[in-house]
Amino acid sequence: MWCYRGGSISAEPRINDRIRVPEVRLVGPSGEQVGIVPLAKALELAQEYDLDLVEVAANARPPVCKLMDYGKFKYESAMKAREARKNQAHTVIKEMKLRPKIDPHDYDTKKGHVVRFLKQGDKVKITIMFRGREQSRPELGYRLLQRLAEDVQDLGFVESNPKQDGRNMIMVLGPHKKKTEAMAEARQAQEARKAEAKANPGRSQNAADLENAADLENAENAEAPAEASAEA
Repeated sequence: MWCYRGGSISAEPRINDRIRVPEVRLVGPSGEQVGIVPLAKALELAQEYDLDLVEVAANARPPVCKLMDYGKFKYESAMKAREARKNQAHTVIKEMKLRPKIDPHDYDTKKGHVVRFLKQGDKVKITIMFRGREQSRPELGYRLLQRLAEDVQDLGFVESNPKQDGRNMIMVLGPHKKKTEAMAEARQAQEARKAEAKANPGRSQNAADLENAADLENAENAEAPAEASAEA
């Protein structure tokens, strides 16, 4: 019985002297096909060009190797991966909870949160909670959801129509603006304020810091999907 007792298997490709095959299919520095050559010849060419011989397709027969600056290749790959993660947008569903007989002040506060979520490119799950005798008046919750949808129609649309779920009534609003667009706009606004701060050094630094912090929170909220809820 074979048993592996070593450490973790490396995902790094084999390079230079670590390549253990008699011959390889060689690709030149500019992507040109050199052909099948002995390993010794490929290593000789790598030294001649002051490059590395990197195995890029180990399962091919013979394996495919390319002449490249492996250190530079790893650095550029890491930078591309970092940029991709930076621009990645996750689907986030926020939640806002209301009572069917919510007072005007609380309604305006909750609506303000919904507006902020939609501007950030997030979906919003609106939950109307019925208690006691309120359960016999589902039309109150339906009218409240319709009112809210109309109040924010410039920023979002009804993705899931109101439906009863036990003691609650639920509606989902989707943003007109994509998450990536919201993130890009927030970053642009932050850069614009930085430029303004440099041009006007007398401006309150505390105010600038607060604005930048708000932008960062909005733009990077997609990095860790979460659900926010508030109960009236």
